[in-house]
Amino acid sequence: MPSQNCDERPADEPIQLVVIHAISLPPNEFGGPGIVQLFTNCLDPAAHPYFREIEGLRVSAHFLVRRDGELIQFVSCARRAWHAGASNWQGRENCNNFSIGIELEGCDQLPFEDVQYLTLNRVLAELRHRYPIAAVVGHSDIAPGRKTDPGPCFDWRRLRGAG
Repeated sequence: MPSQNCDERPADEPIQLVVIHAISLPPNEFGGPGIVQLFTNCLDPAAHPYFREIEGLRVSAHFLVRRDGELIQFVSCARRAWHAGASNWQGRENCNNFSIGIELEGCDQLPFEDVQYLTLNRVLAELRHRYPIAAVVGHSDIAPGRKTDPGPCFDWRRLRGAG
């Protein structure tokens, strides 16, 4: 499902980081078309009051893992998805330059589904096989004070080999 919310990575910038996010649109609701519509710039601001607040937002991720484990890719890993915003990891700014963003359909208040962890671990294994991944972090780790996702209900112990 291609998203236009991406661009070229800086030359010779290896992918070293995976950033785990959580998203639900509308907030705390699952299964609707909102996330896909947001990432593909098709979100109707009249469809929900919250959508008016994020109208014009241009964001994406490389992957989305739905509550049922479905995996959707929006941006090629070779390109820079616009997922992290203002961010810093180990003194390096703009984490979008050297990271892969994975959104999990979820929120801060509810646990993630078992099948989401299964899908996420499969994706992480493939990414580690292809790229020199040094760490897997949460959005909150690279944008503290600004972001809380994947949130307190995300169980980091369920990731295999989380960096």
